[in-house]
Amino acid sequence: MKIIACNSNRPLAEAISAYVNLPLTKASVRRFSDMEVFVEIEENMRGEDIFVVQSTSYPANDNLMELLVTLDAARRASARRITAVIPYFGYARQDRKSGPRTPISAKLVANLITEAGADRVLTMDLHAGQIQGFFDIPTDNLYAEPVLSEFIEEEMKGKTDDLVIVSPDVGGVVRARSLAKRLNADLAIIDKRRERAGVSEVMNIIGEAEGRHCILVDDIVDSAGTLCNAAVAIMEKGAKSVSAIVTHGVLSGGAVARVTSSPLEKLIITDSIQATEAVRVAQNIHQLTVAPLIGEAMERISSESSVSSLFD
Repeated sequence: MKIIACNSNRPLAEAISAYVNLPLTKASVRRFSDMEVFVEIEENMRGEDIFVVQSTSYPANDNLMELLVTLDAARRASARRITAVIPYFGYARQDRKSGPRTPISAKLVANLITEAGADRVLTMDLHAGQIQGFFDIPTDNLYAEPVLSEFIEEEMKGKTDDLVIVSPDVGGVVRARSLAKRLNADLAIIDKRRERAGVSEVMNIIGEAEGRHCILVDDIVDSAGTLCNAAVAIMEKGAKSVSAIVTHGVLSGGAVARVTSSPLEKLIITDSIQATEAVRVAQNIHQLTVAPLIGEAMERISSESSVSSLFD
């Protein structure tokens, strides 16, 4: 078993390496002057079980290309099996035709990863479960829920009777219900409607928020507009407090400023995407590590053990 780290999230790769007690493979992933990606693996790969760790986060295209070139390098080095470990799978929101003459980019990226040389994929909290079916190779989709629920239980000691898990839209109900069941908490759903173009969204809350501690749950926070608007709507309904817990903190553009000025007491994200300096210094944004979860899954894949039993 060998681990190769690309450049998108080096701290997470190092934490995974520490968890499995295995040093990162010596490899050079660099650019030519015209920004072409060049990869050179500096250790013998023949017959090895290789794990390439790379999130395809911002800059998504550069990081995706790094992953593809590294997979190709490992394949040409005669690796026995290559697993692409993608903590955050970019392009996942393009999982269907949203209109005429639009692409299904998630399927295209799945094809690219397979053609580049991956024998299997290990990822976490895919935006849409059907993306697993876009790959023609075995794909393990891990859930950050155990890590997130453990944190909530620690934070909300003595307050669980007043706890409500809130889905910010109808599409996230399954995720929110699963977490609510694990925590034995109530569930609420935000119904979001835009009556016509140019008119702000009307948010109705299905469920009881008044006098409760509310936690919004989602898989991706990008611009944070929906999350912050939902937090405002919840507080207007008389909630005691509102926080959010999200697996992938994309946080692009002015998202961090939006979160820090919102009613959110805390936004909890994981380290599936490397935190920017703005995220690190934000008072109400906190990051949890998923390195033990991913590291354990990698060890189980290498030893041909069950990965799904991690979530039993």
